[in-house]
Amino acid sequence: MAVYRDQAVVLRTQKLGEADRIITLLTREHGRIKAVAKGVRRTKSRWGARLEPASHVDLQLYSGKSLDTVTQAVSIENFGDRLSENYQHWTVANAILESAERFTQNEHEPALQQYLLITGALKALAYESYDPSLILDAYMLRSLSIAGYAPSLMNCSVCDAPGPHKFFSLVGGGSVCTTCKPSAAPTPAPESLALMSDLLSGDWVSASHSELRHRREASGLIAAYLQWHLERGLRSLPLVERI
Repeated sequence: MAVYRDQAVVLRTQKLGEADRIITLLTREHGRIKAVAKGVRRTKSRWGARLEPASHVDLQLYSGKSLDTVTQAVSIENFGDRLSENYQHWTVANAILESAERFTQNEHEPALQQYLLITGALKALAYESYDPSLILDAYMLRSLSIAGYAPSLMNCSVCDAPGPHKFFSLVGGGSVCTTCKPSAAPTPAPESLALMSDLLSGDWVSASHSELRHRREASGLIAAYLQWHLERGLRSLPLVERI
């Protein structure tokens, strides 16, 4: 059986048998994979704690017929230890982990951009580089962009008429003009759309100076837009504590 090494972020774990776990991983080179970690639920396991959600690890695995098997795990950084100390940070981290799994639908399909995005988001969250809600919203917007679903925030997403426009369409792909708007299209504040643009482009200075009411409106739009394109809600998103 082929043995290989890769770096990965642990997205999710499931119990298997009496002492094993199935670990869902987003790897740097091999995309999303599922692997069996044998004996990690035993109290004397040497590396079970390294394979908890939000852990960043260097792994050795061998390929199996249905599931790969983890044979070695070296911790790069256990973001989960830091994040679990703060409820808001932990709920945001869980939403990020679930989103990453949903955005990598095909196993063993390389997803380097998504891997770099999630490691950066977890590190910023763990070290409190920015407001947790802004980190989550930036992560979701950039994941949408990687997947080819970035919302238009200036020109009309339907006819490309120069903006800004006051209407926003989930179905239409973002900002829409009066002619192209569907019925019941929301009319977000220009500052909310500007905040979304800042988060997408990485202008953290402007994003950090945004008002709370505009952050809340932008978060609502991003969550609705994300779940529309994923065609199913994220279970962890309603649990996210936003301040």
